[in-house]
Amino acid sequence: MLDRTLQRRWVSLGLAVVVAASGAYAWRERTPAATQEETVVIAISAAYVGSCPVVAAHERGFFKRAGVAVQLQPHPSGKVALSAALQGKAQLATVADIPIMFAVMEQEPVSVIATIFKSDRDHGLLARAGSGVTGPASLKGKRIGVSFGTSAHFVLNTMLNRQLLAASDVTLHNMPADQFGPALEKGDVDVVSTWEPYLGIVQSQLGGKGSVFYAEDLYEIPYNLAGGREYVLSHPETLKKVLRAVIQGAAWCRDEPAAAQTMVAALMKPQGDKWRTLWPTYRFGVSLDQGLLLALEDETRWALANRLASGPMPNYLNAVDFKPLKAVAPGAVTIIH
Repeated sequence: MLDRTLQRRWVSLGLAVVVAASGAYAWRERTPAATQEETVVIAISAAYVGSCPVVAAHERGFFKRAGVAVQLQPHPSGKVALSAALQGKAQLATVADIPIMFAVMEQEPVSVIATIFKSDRDHGLLARAGSGVTGPASLKGKRIGVSFGTSAHFVLNTMLNRQLLAASDVTLHNMPADQFGPALEKGDVDVVSTWEPYLGIVQSQLGGKGSVFYAEDLYEIPYNLAGGREYVLSHPETLKKVLRAVIQGAAWCRDEPAAAQTMVAALMKPQGDKWRTLWPTYRFGVSLDQGLLLALEDETRWALANRLASGPMPNYLNAVDFKPLKAVAPGAVTIIH
């Protein structure tokens, strides 16, 4: 009887070992699936050079090496790209500051995780030959074409303020960018306020005539990586991987200008060639600094004054999540928090 009892115990123990081993094997088989790279869709402004750090991170394999699978989703503008992210069609987006400001004013749950590009030779004025415009100081009484509610509208307002001019001292014509060239050629406007590549494109349409005046001492565009607040808060580890790769992408765009321009031309197809000559003035790098908050606040005051938005001044710190970037590059976060 004792022998049979022992025998049953040994059989039971053997079965337990087999089951345990089988479970361990099954766990090992499931492990790769559990650690598969998470897919992140990043909506980008496809023809804007500010997206270079993200595009480079994708094309150079930096995302893959960081352990994240990224799909790029092209859009005609950063505003549309941000809308895609906020609607759940993408997880992140490349976007300038003005669309972020309007999103916050409209109580959209947007969250910025990094600024990836800056340029102070991106916005400006193009005056037609014979208009009598020799610079911002000579704008009084002139007819100016601009797309209302855009960064070019904000920059124009800033340039007028610098010259102690009010909007009533000029005549503003609200029009899309594709009408700038014909309006200048026909003499319907004396000046247009826009950004690159449109400044260069419109000047080419005028046969190279006309003068460009950049707002380089007035406005530096902060181009950002942002997403919906819920996604940003719930995926901190994924965002760290994304940011590590984008930091490498920004460094490559900065340190390999010839190769970066070739990549941009082939994949992003920006119009005109002016962006190539301006490349040395572009600042590719990943950061979060106080300048972003100050820009958003200035833009809010402009939007409120021009009745483009309504409501109280937001606390824009609530629209920034500095924790992922601080975890991977502490020195890049200088925003006061």
